[in-house]
Amino acid sequence: MATEACTAARALVASAHRITVLTGAGVSTDSGIPDFRGPDGLWTRDADAGRASSLETYLSDPEVRRLAWRLRLDSPVWTARPNAAHKALVELERSGRLRTVVTQNIDGLHQKAGSDPHRVLELHGTLHATVCLGCGATGPMRDALKRVGEGEPEPDCLRCGGILKSATISFGQELDGEVLRRARLAALDCDVLLVAGTSLSVQPAAGLVPLAARAGAQVIICNAEPTPYDSLAAVVLHEPVGEVLPDLSSVPPSGGARFSSWGDPSTWS
Repeated sequence: MATEACTAARALVASAHRITVLTGAGVSTDSGIPDFRGPDGLWTRDADAGRASSLETYLSDPEVRRLAWRLRLDSPVWTARPNAAHKALVELERSGRLRTVVTQNIDGLHQKAGSDPHRVLELHGTLHATVCLGCGATGPMRDALKRVGEGEPEPDCLRCGGILKSATISFGQELDGEVLRRARLAALDCDVLLVAGTSLSVQPAAGLVPLAARAGAQVIICNAEPTPYDSLAAVVLHEPVGEVLPDLSSVPPSGGARFSSWGDPSTWS
C-alpha cells in the first residue's frame, strides 16, 4: 500500500503515543460475520432480523423472541476466527502505542485474537453472555443456547422466569453508562483516533470522532464507504481494513512510544 493517504496514516501512527481504535462490523467481515447495512448485510438479506434488534418488539412479541433465539443459535460468531485486522491491533497494542479498542462489535474477536480484555470496550455489549430483562441476572450464552438446541424455543431466566436476551444493546436500549464513560475518556486522551470498518452512522459511537478531534487528536478513518465525519479526519482511507491495519501495525514507533499517565483504562474512575 503506497498511496499518499497510506503514507500519511503511517506517519501519524509512527509518531503516536496514545492510540484509541474505534472498530465496527467491517473489521469482522473477513471472519465470515456479515455487516448489517451493506449489500450482503444481515438486515439487508433478512428484514425479520432487523425486527429482532428492536427492544420494544422483542419485549412485546414472543415470535420475535423465538426468531432471535434461532438467529443466535445459528450465528456465524460461534465458528468465526480472528482475521488479519484483529491480529494487527494486537501487534499495535504490544508495541506500546494502542491504549484502547472501542468496538461496536459483539463477536468477541478482539479478545479472541489476543487483545487485553481490559483494553477492549464493547459499546454494544457481547453475544457471549445473556441478561434477564426482569431481575438483571447474567450468564453464559452457551447455557441458553444448549436449552434452545434441546428444543426450548425461548429460554427464560432460571432465577425469576423473566425474559432472557443476549447481553447486547438493542435499538431502544440504553448503553452501559460505565463503558460509554470510559470510551469517551479514551477518545479525549488519545493523540490518534483510528476508526476502522464503521460507517459512523450510529450514536453515541460516532460521536467519539468529533470528541477526539476537538481534544486535539489526529483522526484516521478507514472504511469502504464515506462517513459523515470524513471532514474531521486527517486521513481518509477507502481501502480494505484487512490490508490497512496490518500495514499500520507494522510501522515502528518514532521517538519511543509511551503509555499515558492515565494508566490502565480498566482502572479509570
